[in-house]
This record gives sequence, structure tokens and C-alpha cells, in this order.
Amino acid sequence: MNLLSDILIIGGGIVGLSLAIELKLRGANVTVLTRDFQQAAAHAAAGMLAPQAEQLPPSPMLDLCLRSRALYPDWTSKLEQITGTPTGFWPCGILSPAYDIQSRASNISSEQKVSGKFPVSIWLDKEAIHQHQPGLSSEVVGGWWYPEDGQVDNRALAITLWAAAQQLGINICEGVNVEEIQTQNKQVIGVKTSAGDWQAQQYVLATGAWSNQLLSVPVYPKKGQMLSVRVPLPSLESPLSPEGKECFFLSPSLTTEKVSSFSSLPLTVGQERRLPLKQVLFGSEIYIVPRRDGRIIIGASSEDVGFAPYNTTGGIQALLARAIRLYPELQHFPIQELWWGFRPTTPDELPILGGSAYDDLTLATGHYRNGILLAPITAFLIADVILEQKHDPLLNHFHYSRFSNT
Repeated sequence: MNLLSDILIIGGGIVGLSLAIELKLRGANVTVLTRDFQQAAAHAAAGMLAPQAEQLPPSPMLDLCLRSRALYPDWTSKLEQITGTPTGFWPCGILSPAYDIQSRASNISSEQKVSGKFPVSIWLDKEAIHQHQPGLSSEVVGGWWYPEDGQVDNRALAITLWAAAQQLGINICEGVNVEEIQTQNKQVIGVKTSAGDWQAQQYVLATGAWSNQLLSVPVYPKKGQMLSVRVPLPSLESPLSPEGKECFFLSPSLTTEKVSSFSSLPLTVGQERRLPLKQVLFGSEIYIVPRRDGRIIIGASSEDVGFAPYNTTGGIQALLARAIRLYPELQHFPIQELWWGFRPTTPDELPILGGSAYDDLTLATGHYRNGILLAPITAFLIADVILEQKHDPLLNHFHYSRFSNT
């Protein structure tokens, strides 16, 4: 039996690690159980911070996303100071091109409902948008510019979170398969795993798309296929490992020194100026996310296929067709990588945050497409609940009990 004095977090993805770090910084003793760090949804995302580009309607979800986006500059800076490794946070803005003028009317209507609370958004007509971003399709008739939206390099962020957790002394148990959450009389009394049984004073379920395998919560996987291409400039070579091989993913077992030496290698100022895209393009069923190192992320499909693995020719073909329609120059860019992942989805596509049916179990799951964006606010609000019994009123809208009749 592994006895813990404070908190056991089940799930070592971006949400679990973000919460573990916040709890540790507030003085808690934290252990994280994770089956496979590389399998977490964070590695398969694009890292967009896009509450406006997503055109979320005025709602508690919009409020939650805007609050989390506002936390990002200080949050990522703190992580970088702890570890000395980059997160790839880039407040580059997001451009949402439109193929028809009706897109302007629908967005204006949404903004008017918020009565001025909505942050800055600017409509660009056809001439203005093509000046703002050369190379867009001739079909683009205008679009919205969201200067306060942005992105983070999700893989770099995941690695930085892992490094921060290790440096802070958080006990991370990698390769541990949780088999059962043991309960009795509205209490969790232990967690049965492939590495033995665990006990703690408080428990957190943060296993994303796999949450339903451990607890009866309406969270299920929605598969997303993605790919990346690379800007074909001679000066923008792929980042190389010390052995001279391309590095598509960095193992969590790498040391901080290795991570900092070739994770999201920055370009020189001159090289960065030559990048054809310097803001995210958020189009119709497609997004194109440029990185500062010359990579361009293209995504993503949304498929109800359970945990069916692998990329498919149809999925990748559809992504490429939409991306090339929006930004035709992409057809000449070399493909770098293909991958897929599983988003944790709920029936209303909103996260499940806060208390559970068990007094000592807190839920932080079901973030769907917004796990990266919502990581900091989830960590802060859930840490308040666990350590201070402080419940932000916003959490009431994301409580598991809203699904009591499903």
C-alpha cells in the first residue's frame, strides 16, 4: 500500500500536470499517476488559444475561456522561469477568413449580444484581408481579425510542464495503469493500479477521453487527425537531434538540458521575417497554425469512432483539400508528420469541473477542444476547491450533476 499525505491525481496530461504544479506551489504533497505521457491529448493538439475565433456564444464557457486566455502570459512565463525551457506561447492573433459575407453578419450579431464585454475583433474587407495576409485564396471575401487570440506550442508546453513537475519534486509515476477507483459510502478509499494500491486524502480524476473507463461520467473520445508541413526555405532546416535525425517528438524521459537544446528551435530574426504565415488561419472546418520554427500544423478532423487508431487517407485528404483551398501555397510545402489523438468530449461539449458523487474526489475532465486553452484556469479553480474549499460561481455551470438524467 502506497500511503500519501495529500493529493493523488489520476492522469498526467496537460490538465493533470497543470493542476499538480499549482497544488505543489501552494504547498501540497502531490502524486501523479500516468499510464502513458505521450498518449495524452495535449501531444495531438494544435495549441490554439481561440475563444473568439471559435465564435463561442455569450455563455459561462466563453467566460471561462476568456479568463484562461488572460492567464496565459504570466502562467507560461512562470513555467519557463521554473524550468528554463520554452512553452512556445505566441500571442500572434488569429485570422478567420470567410468565403461569404454572411460570416460578418453572424459574428456582429454575436458581439452585440455581449454588450461590449467581448474583446477586440476587427472585420477586414476583401482588400484589407489580402493585404493583411498575402497568399490567401481568391475565394476569400473578407474575414475577422482577433488580435487577442493566439497559440502555444502544445508539445513544448507538455514537456515544460513535465520538467516543472519534476523540478518541483512532484512524485510522477509513469507507466502506471489505474485499474479501479475503489469507493465506499460516498468516499474513495483507494486506487487499485498495476503498481499496487494507492491512498490519499484527496483524489482528482483527470484522465481525459479515458475517464469513463474508471468512473461513470459521460466522457467519450472524439478522434482528431492532423498533419504538419514545413516552410520550404533553404534556411529553415528541420530541427535536428544530436544524432542528426529529425525530432518529431521528445520523450518525457529527456533531461531539461536536452529538451532546451532542440525543442521548438527558434529561428533567427531574419528567418522569422521570411515566414509566409505569422498568425493562425481559422477557416471553415480547418485551421492552419504556423510555428516560429517553420512548422505549420493543419487540423483537424472530428470523428466518432471510439479509440480507433491511425490516420486515414480520407481524413488526411480532406484536411489537405480544405487547407489548400484557404491558403493555396501549402500545396508546395513538404509534409513533415501525420498523427491522431482523442479529445475528451461530453454530451454538451463542455468540461466537467469540480466535485463528484464522492466527497474526496474532484473531477477535471471533458475539456474537448479546449484542454490546452483551459489548463491554467482549471488548475487555479480546482486548486481553490481542494485546498481552500473555495468554489468559484463559474464552476456551477460545469458540475457533473448536469448530466444526472443522461
